[in-house]
Amino acid sequence: MIIKKSPEEIERMAAAGAILVKTMNLLAGKVRPGVSTKELDEAAEKFIRSQGGEPAFKGYRGFPGSICASPNSMIVHGIPGPYLLGRGDVLSVDIGVILDGWVADAARTLPVGPISPVARKLLATTKESLLLAVEQCRPGNRLGDVSHAVQQHVEAAGFSIVRTLVGHGIGRSMHEDPQIPNYGNPGTGVSLEEGMVLAVEPMVNAGRHGVRMGDDHWAIYSQDGSLAAHFEFTIAITADGPRILTPWHEAGNGRAAA
Repeated sequence: MIIKKSPEEIERMAAAGAILVKTMNLLAGKVRPGVSTKELDEAAEKFIRSQGGEPAFKGYRGFPGSICASPNSMIVHGIPGPYLLGRGDVLSVDIGVILDGWVADAARTLPVGPISPVARKLLATTKESLLLAVEQCRPGNRLGDVSHAVQQHVEAAGFSIVRTLVGHGIGRSMHEDPQIPNYGNPGTGVSLEEGMVLAVEPMVNAGRHGVRMGDDHWAIYSQDGSLAAHFEFTIAITADGPRILTPWHEAGNGRAAA
């Protein structure tokens, strides 16, 4: 069942999103060689709580961290710990924030110093695919339009969509209906309606699309060891078009694609 949100409820989610954006930008400023993912996790939790929010991931199904920190070939669900960032790494940071019972969720893959040309292209392509997906988040379109926008752009660049992981609806719960694959056919799937709020999250491998589970039963890696990228927005579907509730910049209302 897809739970639509009122304009007032969307504003509450946007307030959670504002804390998330500040947290993400704080961490982006701390990402450099020699920093541990545990340090990033501790900084995120401290800041989120200082803003009156709660880390949505901490304790979720037993997850021990406040963020997911996934380096290089790790796609998602990395448990923060002693891993020290190295020059040339890419780090996918996924953050969830709960404020007054409402959840926002977003991810960004960050370069650690100068990165390889392949890594630069991977990050740029994944980011672009998310922005193309946002443009499809309009009343009257279908979920397949969103999924296809991601797939078409990623595969045209020579990369692979991770097919076993999906985006999701979001609201009072972090994971609501519908599931949102990053591949599909335009004009198919659920009809998008005003009041839906979606966590759209392209997950892309530089190599093949296969994945493997890590020994901790949380982390998911590219099966072939290739680099991975992950970008995510929480997006409200409104009568005026898509509204990004977790924009990359703190200023503005999130309607611009940045």
